Amino acid sequence: MTAKKAGTRSRQALLAERYGRAAEPPCEAALPDDALHPLLTRRSTRTFLDTPVTEEEIALIVGAAQSASTSSNLQAFSFVAVRDPERKARLASLAGRQKHILEAPLLLVVVGDQSRLRALGALTGTPVDGLDYFESYLVTVIDASLAAQNAAVAAHAIGLGTCFIGALRNDPVAVARELALPPESFAVFGLLIGHPDPARATGIKPRLPFEVVLHHEQYRPLDRRAVDDYDAAMLAFQRRQQRPPEDWSHKAAARVAGAHSLDGRDRLYQAMLARGFVMK
Repeated sequence: MTAKKAGTRSRQALLAERYGRAAEPPCEAALPDDALHPLLTRRSTRTFLDTPVTEEEIALIVGAAQSASTSSNLQAFSFVAVRDPERKARLASLAGRQKHILEAPLLLVVVGDQSRLRALGALTGTPVDGLDYFESYLVTVIDASLAAQNAAVAAHAIGLGTCFIGALRNDPVAVARELALPPESFAVFGLLIGHPDPARATGIKPRLPFEVVLHHEQYRPLDRRAVDDYDAAMLAFQRRQQRPPEDWSHKAAARVAGAHSLDGRDRLYQAMLARGFVMK
């Protein structure tokens, strides 16, 4: 399987597309396809063809995922590849009934997994009481997230589309039951993978200006003008994608307005205790 060629473009052009505006400082050097191109052009795909994802493609994606950094080489994550339409439908019902879960040929569930380390302690006769501390739980989430981002970029590099599904955390106990996950493991999120439908192509969504997220020496307060500029970039993107216009600033604030806005994830801590995690 070879990477899908997209042509050499300048760093300036790629950064301008990512931020929805001219990039600063200028970066005019040519950027080869096999370097930063898959990172800067990655986007979420929610419309897929019914073409299956091959075993070879899955092997490349998982291999890239396992190439991510991992704390102390613990590799505290696993994947569950879900292709069965009925199982995907049941998982979709637990994740906000998002129709693109049904359409994607593959749902790769990314699992934060302490159970393997617990089993390793039993195999080696070594105490693993350190798993009972919040740090170990955090390591599983970080390891799983780093691996998943590698998987998403690798899929994009070979011509596939992806979309993260955080709504699998709406009911992690029911998701774990559906996937027969062992104690001390849970679905951090899902990753839809498939061939994008070219007739319903997704554009590159602008990100916050880099001067908002990049701080030098010390953290700076949020600049309202930068937020207004980003709102304008997002509104322009929504018009191009023929989506209803909505300010990013209001939407982002509403997403964290309270427990009611978390779609059941306000109970995540209790769900993790039910899954066997001990977080001292």
